[in-house]
Amino acid sequence: MARNKKTVEEVIIEAPIEEEPITEAIEKNFMPYAMSVIVSRAIPEIDGLKPAHRKLLYTMFKMGLLGGKMTKSANVVGQTMKLNPHGDSAIYETMVRLTRGHESLLHPLVESKGNFGKQYSRDMAYAASRYTEVRLEPICQELFGDINKNTVEFVDNYDGEMKEPTLLPVAFPNILVNPNQGIAVGMASNICSFNLREVCEATMAVLKNENADVIEYMPAPDFSMGAEIIYSESEMRKIYETGRGSFKMRSKYTYDKSSNCIEITEIPYSTTAEVIIGKIMELVKANKLREISDARDETGKEGFKLAIDLKRSVDPEMLMSKLFKLTPLEDSFSCNFNVLINAKPMVLGVRNIIKEWIEFRMDCIKRGIKYDIEKKSERLHLLTGLKKILLDIDKAISIIRHTERDEDVVPNLMDGFDIDKIQAEYVAEIKLRNLNREYIINRTNDIEKLMEELEELNRILGDDKEVKKLIASQLKAISKKYGQERKTTLVSNDEITEYRETDAVEDYALTIFFTRENYLKKISAVSLRSSTTEHKLKENDEIVQTIETTNKSELIFFSNKCAAYKMKTYDMPDAKVSTMGEYLPGILGLEEGEKILYTVVTSDYSGEMLFTFENGKMAKVALNNYETKTNRKKLVGAYGNKSPICDIRLLRGDIDVILMSDNNRVLCLNTEKIPLKATKSTQGVQAMTLKKKDAVVTKVLEAVNCGLEDTEKYRTKNIPAAGGILKKEDTQLSLI
Repeated sequence: MARNKKTVEEVIIEAPIEEEPITEAIEKNFMPYAMSVIVSRAIPEIDGLKPAHRKLLYTMFKMGLLGGKMTKSANVVGQTMKLNPHGDSAIYETMVRLTRGHESLLHPLVESKGNFGKQYSRDMAYAASRYTEVRLEPICQELFGDINKNTVEFVDNYDGEMKEPTLLPVAFPNILVNPNQGIAVGMASNICSFNLREVCEATMAVLKNENADVIEYMPAPDFSMGAEIIYSESEMRKIYETGRGSFKMRSKYTYDKSSNCIEITEIPYSTTAEVIIGKIMELVKANKLREISDARDETGKEGFKLAIDLKRSVDPEMLMSKLFKLTPLEDSFSCNFNVLINAKPMVLGVRNIIKEWIEFRMDCIKRGIKYDIEKKSERLHLLTGLKKILLDIDKAISIIRHTERDEDVVPNLMDGFDIDKIQAEYVAEIKLRNLNREYIINRTNDIEKLMEELEELNRILGDDKEVKKLIASQLKAISKKYGQERKTTLVSNDEITEYRETDAVEDYALTIFFTRENYLKKISAVSLRSSTTEHKLKENDEIVQTIETTNKSELIFFSNKCAAYKMKTYDMPDAKVSTMGEYLPGILGLEEGEKILYTVVTSDYSGEMLFTFENGKMAKVALNNYETKTNRKKLVGAYGNKSPICDIRLLRGDIDVILMSDNNRVLCLNTEKIPLKATKSTQGVQAMTLKKKDAVVTKVLEAVNCGLEDTEKYRTKNIPAAGGILKKEDTQLSLI
């Protein structure tokens, strides 16, 4: 018998393959992917939880771990996989951050036993889930209160076998109490934590007056790792209003005089012990922290501690101000209060977050009240039917006794006492022993109480003010039960002594010598006066710049690759006349083929840079354009790159200069004719007009003592100008 069915492979081969341009595929699929990450993974919702947190906590709640005994973490992870489709390692990692042992939350949600790593340690690994034990913290009662009263919506899990809540009915603004960080696609969230007691007070204030100034009740964030916030009310108000901004935090320390040791006991939330120790030792090796002999992590059972051993005669306060400047012992926390509201990401200020939470909480309470009203109404309905039985118990027994078929019992009771089916079913299910007057009277006595309760519930449900009062009373109770003192203290910006690097630098007169072969010598005036030998130079090398300055100045090196390199003069080691000095390409890390053309030494960035190009153009740029707030070592685009550079020099004022082209034309002009430009990479203006293949070939010379008998012969009133032919008596200029 011939086979008519085709194999799967044959069907696939015959099926036409639809081609789709990759750009269209990306455009069509990227947005759904991005929204999935934003809504279902990375951004917290108004209950302060991401989906992974919520699934984990709800699983633990259903396992009876709220008030129950501890269980192995592996057991919780396995049960959570029924709601969370991710792997066990991802679920366990989520749990770790919620535990008391990890110390990342102000109010941990999971009580833990075992090693869960630490927020302040990058390298401390947490133990495997089979070794650790967990259960829910008591505060989770406030997360799951009335969850079984239809206070929040439930949806199917990923395989449709179970139900899970879309949000938890948190009774306090957990979104502000515990920190939350997340990176989505095209957006991120970074919410700092605030003190629970302060948040509750601020929320109660907003309940009374939606325009209340929340900063009066919660002046600044509070972190589980303590430390100090350098407080600026204006900056904090900006964060509170916009949901964006940053503030600085610094570590707390004590000084042990007996051991000459600084002990760091609290560090900023955004850094770790390993990063701090690594940075300190890096600076010690670079001889930028000569005051320190050793730094180590001494964290133990007593708590967090970093120890820094000092050398003799070191001022600990001066050293700490230096460490705050140079290491993550002082760090910034960037705020981005991005929250999902009804599945829409929104960056909100603190007051608006509280308002959104109040609206969410009011909805939860109203749903819970409606549930109670429904259940109590059902109970009242049943008891009303039972009360009618009280009129004639014997009649009820007689009806049941003389009914021949079981299915006729309920209809007969309905007819005999004028009650509905539900009431009749309730009466029919009462045990024979309970068909006595005392039982029925006790049950029906609840009718009046139920009616009073229903009246009260309906009154609250119809009045938002009453609902807000209920929320406020719950917040007051939570604040009293779980509130704790601030861990993070506030320090005024005025109390901070800002470290300035130059304060610890010895200042003295010196001379900078720069050679054509890119060697640089920094020689003190004392050493220069006492020296009797000639400068030691590399063979065929010569000094091209000699600059007198002081140790508290800055060096700017201009290279042939249109770059400027910067360094502090005091970072350059002192040299002697008898040494060759420092080789700049090695110190500055120049590229292959790159060399320094000109050196500027400045302490105030006054003056102007004059750049002359082979195409006859000249550019004048203010030196302060090269000043940077940060310690940038390299500035690209330091001057124009359209034509090879011919000459670079620093002007302290306008002067007469001489240009000479390779066809023996000379031009004298004053630099005041060159307009000052705002951008460093400007191409400048044409100063000397040149024929094709001609170029400016000499260094720009100052007109004074330049070797010309009469510079006025070559002067021009306006630029650009071609200049004059070099006179016979001035031919020595061509040799320069």
